[in-house]
Amino acid sequence: MSISEHRVSEFLRHVLGDQFRPEEFQQCLKPKFHPAPPRVRNSAHTDQRVLDQRWSLLNVSEEVKNNILDRQTLSDSACYQHNIENLIGTVKVPVGLIGPLRVNGLYAQGDFYLPMATTEAALVASYNRGAQLITDLGGCSALLMIEGVGRAPSFAFENLEEVGHFILWVLNNKNTFKQVAEATTRHGKLVDIVLNANGNHVYVKFEYTTGNAAGQNMVTIATQAVYDYILENSPVKPRYSFIETNMSGDKKANALSFMGVRGKKVTAEIKIPSEKLKKTLHVTPRQVFDHWQMCAMGSMLIGSFGVQGHYANGLAALYIATGQDAACVAESAVGLTRFELMDHDETLYATVTLPNLIVGTIGGGTGLPSQKACLDILGLASENSVLQFAEIAAAMALAGELSITAALACGEFTRAHKKLAREKAARAK
Repeated sequence: MSISEHRVSEFLRHVLGDQFRPEEFQQCLKPKFHPAPPRVRNSAHTDQRVLDQRWSLLNVSEEVKNNILDRQTLSDSACYQHNIENLIGTVKVPVGLIGPLRVNGLYAQGDFYLPMATTEAALVASYNRGAQLITDLGGCSALLMIEGVGRAPSFAFENLEEVGHFILWVLNNKNTFKQVAEATTRHGKLVDIVLNANGNHVYVKFEYTTGNAAGQNMVTIATQAVYDYILENSPVKPRYSFIETNMSGDKKANALSFMGVRGKKVTAEIKIPSEKLKKTLHVTPRQVFDHWQMCAMGSMLIGSFGVQGHYANGLAALYIATGQDAACVAESAVGLTRFELMDHDETLYATVTLPNLIVGTIGGGTGLPSQKACLDILGLASENSVLQFAEIAAAMALAGELSITAALACGEFTRAHKKLAREKAARAK
C-alpha cells in the first residue's frame, strides 16, 4: 500500500508532536530485551487452582475478575475444556430475539424465533421488522442448492511433465482417496476433487459433505490422511508440499464463492406488494430498486466480493449465539442481494444468495450451555437440522437486507440509529 509524502509527514507529526526527531521515533520501534512477565502456559485444564494461577498473572481488581469468571462460568468450567485453551472465564454478549420468521424451505418449514448475540443497538430491531414483514406475507421461499467443505493441499514439482504425470495419477486414484479419507470420520463423505495447476504447482482441493457438523476439523483430518497417502505413494515425488495454501477459502472473502460452494449454498426470495412495502417499511419498490442499483455500482467500484448490505451483521450475531465459528463470517458474508421491479413497479422481488454458509448443529461450540440453549430455541430436531439451519440463516439475511435497504432508501437509516443507539444510551446514563 502506498501513502503520499504529505500524509506520512502529517501522521508522524500527529504521533510524535511538532518537535519531530527521527532518533526518538527509531528508539520507540527498536526491540526491547528487558525481562518479560511470566508466560501464559498453554493448557486445557479448567480446575479452580489452574484458573487462579492464570488470574495471578494479571494486575486487575477482584471486580474485573468476577465480571469474567462468575459463579456460573466456574460451575460450568469443565465443559469448556475442548473449546479453548488457557481459560480465564467467559464474556457475556447480550442476546436478542427476532421473529417469528416464516420460512418455506426445502428443509426448514415453519415459524422460527432467532436468537442474535450482539452489542450493536438497532441491529436486532432492524432484522426483526424484516422478519415480521416476511411472515405477514406468508413467508419467504428458501432453497439449499449444494453443500461441500474443502481442504486444498498443494504440491510443487520440477516441471510441467511431472505435473502431468501427477495429475493423471490423482485422477486414477479417486476411489482410493475416498476410502482413505472416509476411514477417519463417521459423517464425512469425499464427494469431489478439484485440480488447479499453476506452472509447476498443483493445488488439489478435496470437497466433503459433513453431516450436521460445520466440518472444518473433520475435513482437515480426512485430508491429512489423503495427503500422507499421496506423499508415500505418488510415483512423482513433489519437491515440497503443504496441507493448505489458501485455495480452500477458509475464513477469507474470495472470488471462488461464486464458482462453487464452501459450506452450504442457499438462496431465498420473496415478492412484496407495493402497498405492503409502503405500510411496513415506508418505501416504494422504485426507491428500493434505485438504491440497490447504486449499491451494486458502488460495490463494483470498490472491488467488493458480491453485492449486499450487511450479511455480516446478522450472521455474526446468529453465529455467536449458536456456537458457530464466528471467524467464518469472513466467507459466509460473501453473497448477492438483488431487487427487481415487477408488475409495472407495483411489486418488489427480493432475493439473497449466500454460497458460503459454514454452519453446524453438532460439534465445535454448539454443545456449550448457552449456545446449545440458543440452538434449542430454533427447535432444530430432525436429522437434517443443519440444512434447516442454513435455510433459516438465508431467510434471516433476506429480512436484514429488506430492512436496511428500505431504511437507507427512504432516509430513516441515520434517524433509527440515533434513536435506538445514541439516545437510548444517553437515557440510560
